[in-house]
Amino acid sequence: MTYKSKFTMRLLALLFFSLSALAAQAERLVIDLSNPRVEPVPLAIPAFIAENGAASDYAQQIAQIVAADLTGTGLFRQVSQDAFISNITSFEAPIQYPDWRAINVEGLITGGVSVSDDGRVTVKFRVYDVATGAELGSGLQLGGTTASWRRLAHKVADTVYSRITGEGAYFDSRVVYVAENGPKDNRRKRLAVMDYDGANLQYLTDSSSIVLAPRFSPTGDRVLYTSYETGVPRIFLLDVGSVQRRAIGVQDGAMTFAPRFGPNGNTVVFSSSTGGNTDIFTIDLRTGARARLTSAPSIETSPSFSPDGRQIVFESDRSGSPQLYVMSAEGGEARRISFGNGRYGTPVWSPRGDLIAFTKQNDGRFHIGVMRTDGSEERLLTVSFLDEGPTWSPNGRVIMFMRETAGADGQAALYSVDISGRNLRRVNTEGAGSDPAWSPLLP
Repeated sequence: MTYKSKFTMRLLALLFFSLSALAAQAERLVIDLSNPRVEPVPLAIPAFIAENGAASDYAQQIAQIVAADLTGTGLFRQVSQDAFISNITSFEAPIQYPDWRAINVEGLITGGVSVSDDGRVTVKFRVYDVATGAELGSGLQLGGTTASWRRLAHKVADTVYSRITGEGAYFDSRVVYVAENGPKDNRRKRLAVMDYDGANLQYLTDSSSIVLAPRFSPTGDRVLYTSYETGVPRIFLLDVGSVQRRAIGVQDGAMTFAPRFGPNGNTVVFSSSTGGNTDIFTIDLRTGARARLTSAPSIETSPSFSPDGRQIVFESDRSGSPQLYVMSAEGGEARRISFGNGRYGTPVWSPRGDLIAFTKQNDGRFHIGVMRTDGSEERLLTVSFLDEGPTWSPNGRVIMFMRETAGADGQAALYSVDISGRNLRRVNTEGAGSDPAWSPLLP
């Protein structure tokens, strides 16, 4: 090989390694959620620029909600504006990267907000990898009405979260739950729905009767729940927009409860109890046709469809204590998937299809846990006097649940935890709350 050939090869190798290093560097602002030891990424989120006078009421508030969404995940840490060397005075101004690197910022989010004469809000935003000086996407823009400005903020945060983690979004979503008030021995309950962060609270029922276990439809516009207004549990279907409702699955002499939608939104799976025997049924909301899926002399309840609609996980005491089982969505033989110590209940399939969340009671304590769909790799995420009723975020990365404190004056509250067991947080609600159910992402 000639000297010239050797030189050329060395030059090509050097170029290859340089390009590889640049490519790796360009992807530096990435959070790997499979890493159990994720350190919060320091973000700078200056107040968004009000690009006209009408936008001044919205720009700063939108930036604050974006920051709250992202830091609330536990994956990001907001750098105080008191530490800023540079000020963002224009959305189009060039970024002074050395000033941001000097205060150890890794990610920078800038934005501009304008409001048109007809009440349309436009949010432009950019996400920068400060270490590499790279912009993570360009031309990012969202629009809506002044009434939906909070949703725009959540959508901005969703975009940033997805670009940095590679995961699906979940901030632009809602939660339906049971709002509670009064003493523990005379607690009044009514359905309420709110943004995932507690804003925009709306009550869906009054407190004249006990309501339990609300569940969103796959499109987020309807809710199933159980009511005791007739003295026995009965399932109702409620339209969130109109707050109109109707009973479903009514059968003489039967109690119906624990409903959930199938992924097609037309099928509901639920428990029905007659003569002391409780089994699992489905009903077609279009035709009213019912199908019985179990017929064991045990208690079968808390059914939940897999995302593809082909399987159902449920709770049964057929083995002598409450355990988790999986069966075909058509019924038939079920296989047990829980084998640890204690009692298992309230299973719910992850929207990703990879995990099942559950409540576990063991040695006088309650836990929220997850396991693979075959029962392997069980992990307990929480422990307390009473934790129960898990529900999944739309991206399958976070679980919300109810926690109640001990004692005669114990109060129920909503909490959330990452599926790694990190970032246990209390959810903001107006008063006590239980039985949360997370909606899909809003359209």
